[in-house]
Amino acid sequence: MTRTLITGGLVITATDEMHADVLIEGGRVVALAAPDTQSWTAERTIDATGKYVIPGGVDVHTHMELPFGGTFASDTFETGTRAAAWGGTTTIVDFAVQSVGHSLREGLDLWHAKADGRCAIDYGFHMIMSDVNESSLKEMDGLVAEGLTSFKLFSAYPGVFYSDDGQILRAMQRASLNGGMIMMHAENGIAIDVLVQQALSRGETDPRYHGEVRKALLEAEATHRVIKLAQVAGAPVYVVHVSAREAVAELARARDEGLPVFAETCPQYLFLSTDNLAEPDFAGAKYVCSTPLRPKEHQAALWQGLRTNDLQVVSTDHCPFCFVGQKELGRGDFSKIPNGLPGVENRMDLLHQAVLDGHITRRRWIEIACATPARMFGLYGKKGTIAPGADADVVIYDPAAEQTMSADTHHMNVDYSAYEGKQITGQVETVLSRGEPVIDQRKYVGRAGHGVYLPRGVSQYLG
Repeated sequence: MTRTLITGGLVITATDEMHADVLIEGGRVVALAAPDTQSWTAERTIDATGKYVIPGGVDVHTHMELPFGGTFASDTFETGTRAAAWGGTTTIVDFAVQSVGHSLREGLDLWHAKADGRCAIDYGFHMIMSDVNESSLKEMDGLVAEGLTSFKLFSAYPGVFYSDDGQILRAMQRASLNGGMIMMHAENGIAIDVLVQQALSRGETDPRYHGEVRKALLEAEATHRVIKLAQVAGAPVYVVHVSAREAVAELARARDEGLPVFAETCPQYLFLSTDNLAEPDFAGAKYVCSTPLRPKEHQAALWQGLRTNDLQVVSTDHCPFCFVGQKELGRGDFSKIPNGLPGVENRMDLLHQAVLDGHITRRRWIEIACATPARMFGLYGKKGTIAPGADADVVIYDPAAEQTMSADTHHMNVDYSAYEGKQITGQVETVLSRGEPVIDQRKYVGRAGHGVYLPRGVSQYLG
């Protein structure tokens, strides 16, 4: 086994910042020590002087190869995990999908077939439950026991992923018994569908109307409702892709009551807005996702939520569709635009920019992007930190490098960047996954199949 020594860098975790040398052997971190205090030898030495040494990012919300709206997300597990590595993320948790009329196991097997042997970094799965019934509820127990410990339900997308309140309650009750975490897409899909049809009948077909019909109040209402259902069930709940300040208020209220309520937001809600949805010549279609982008004034509440820990995680909800041929399916009808944005490569950099902009601290950056997502979904200790015994998922990060974000230079398999032309400071230089280089001095040296599937424990915030 190759020993690797990282010297001269500032090691940043969720709890500490320290100048330290890091010794890696057998795919794991074996020791940290003050600089020049040990006479360690190694086959590979990485000089991180002037750089940050940070844990690899953990993105617990991605959708590679997801079927949606008559097409598929444009990143495969191979292209998507490679792009993630370029952006300093070394673990993803993607969503396997149960189809209506089929078992959870069938959906999981299908996603294993998509990912097996193709990933550049390590990966796990959550399970989307589209068909809550006696059989699928029983299956949950077996999946938790084998390390698939989180299940996503939707109060949105009637006719596709939608579950009614009774189904959501039953899944939460099951999770309260087996230790699983219920993840909720919280929007009132039934009411939204009414507003969609009314807008289209008025001739309001442009992308900007996507944001207008998916109202913040309907995100807040659904957030409140799923919190109450979880409270009735005695279960925890994790609300995905929170975008509206009214929803943050519901989460804060629940957490003030001491409820096991958790939530994430995504970079698009922190950096983009309805101004993007309103871009002319159908360009706004690039920014159609659900929950939708909100007016800029919502951003302050999201940043505050991240500072106060009412929001604990920043994930990407990476679900890319090319503008040409995919987003264009919705010309003349915004409801037919595939929902989703590319972002798995951008998250760590954008959050570093947020540090420079004064929104969060360096340690909070690592907390919301690495440590907490790993803890939330049963991976911490192995992922999300740099400590003896942890997997050697380590990023050498240059905090002074300047870059311009662009589709011309990104590695995601999509024909536009949601942040085209944005100038930021900070860039990934080298990435190790279990001690093996995936990115070396801004060159890709990884391979499909290096990444392994990760069975997960239950949430480390419970029990």
